Amino acid sequence: MMKDAVLIIDMVNDFVTGKFKNERAQKIIPAFQKLIAAAHEHNVPVIYCSDAHLPNDYELNIWGEHCMKGTWGAQVVPELAPQKADFSLHKRTYCAFFQTGLDSLLRELKVENIILTGVVTDICVLNTAAAGFFNGYHEIVPPETTEPLKSETKQDNLNYMHDNYQAEIMALDKVIDRWKTK
Repeated sequence: MMKDAVLIIDMVNDFVTGKFKNERAQKIIPAFQKLIAAAHEHNVPVIYCSDAHLPNDYELNIWGEHCMKGTWGAQVVPELAPQKADFSLHKRTYCAFFQTGLDSLLRELKVENIILTGVVTDICVLNTAAAGFFNGYHEIVPPETTEPLKSETKQDNLNYMHDNYQAEIMALDKVIDRWKTK
């Protein structure tokens, strides 16, 4: 069986309740809790990939200061706090693969499937999906665990990942059911 890992992208204070507060991101927290609990139960690695910007990061020219390394805004929301066995990586760009060590970690763990989750679907999740595809990973996206900047673009973003990166768009319960048969 191919090994999975769950990537939790930018479920941090600034994107959920802080600077870029998103009510829809708050509403998907229970889906994350369900996914994370099941991943732990089935020994599926959980990897947090969170913005942790430095003052000269290029992205700040576009979005202004947010998720600054070491601040409350860059911390994972308390409801989804990483557990001892989880992994936490800091990213300084939209992509969870860019200079974070994610690819090396996934290869060490012998992961072939990445479960892409988080915010925002149309920027960080999408850029991570591109890099995951280019690095040879099979991708699965449970729609219940991702939200874009504008709700009306969600399906288009999911379709884009499916059409361009062969991502499987799979209901959360179906993702979890896959682990029960392994």
